[in-house]
Amino acid sequence: MRSSVGLLGLSALLVTGCAAGGGGESGGDSAAAAAVVRAAGKAEEPVSLRYRMTGRTPEEGRVKAEAAIGVKPPVMSLKSTVLGGRDRGTGEFRLVGGVLYVGSGEPGEGGKHWVKFGARGRSGTSSGKVDTSTMVDRVRENPSHESGFLAAADDLKKAGVETVGGVSTTHYTGTATVDAIRASYKDDATNVRQRTEKSLAQYEKLGVDELTMDLWVDAQDRTRQMRMQGFGRHGQLDLTFAFLDFGKPVTVKAPPASDTLDLAAEAEKAGR
Repeated sequence: MRSSVGLLGLSALLVTGCAAGGGGESGGDSAAAAAVVRAAGKAEEPVSLRYRMTGRTPEEGRVKAEAAIGVKPPVMSLKSTVLGGRDRGTGEFRLVGGVLYVGSGEPGEGGKHWVKFGARGRSGTSSGKVDTSTMVDRVRENPSHESGFLAAADDLKKAGVETVGGVSTTHYTGTATVDAIRASYKDDATNVRQRTEKSLAQYEKLGVDELTMDLWVDAQDRTRQMRMQGFGRHGQLDLTFAFLDFGKPVTVKAPPASDTLDLAAEAEKAGR
């Protein structure tokens, strides 16, 4: 099932996000910076939501994704599609009952479309142990955590009032280097800085060292839309996230057992 993980790699990577904070020193509009920090803080609140992502990445070209995050109980579905190139296809993560499933449109081992990794942590497989904690963290987070990055932009400003998805929002925009974003979190708690570093490292892995960001925030300080742009070693990064359905119930079902390869069961068989 290598292809299914590959298809989902970037989408899951960009869901990682970072905690609220940062933006302590912005050369831009101070009122805009305060609004951006409030939006990042709002993203820390546990709430069920749905979002869509569209755009392109330096490594994969055109991509799209749809995700649903449920809080009670904690569930997640993230379906990602690469629209062209050698990695073209669709894959999906599902988190149900603390168990991670990874699926692909193409059948894998045994003709099955899904792999069950088991509970969070180090899951046994026939070839050893696989640590699923990082993948679980990536797929379950609200990507609007990254809205706080915008507060590090020296040219941060309010761009206007616009309607997004039928909701009135305030549009903020600005550009910041990855180094400036990292520096803006220097006084935050250790866990916040660690999460921020993980996120920024992924952009650097793509060769992106500067981000142009647009943020659309509603009257409740919720991010309704977020756009991240930059240039990597192999081309353009341009992703737009549209956030939907805050606070509505989310239901995610485990895939059919008959179409799922259970890695723990396979490891047990191999150990006999």
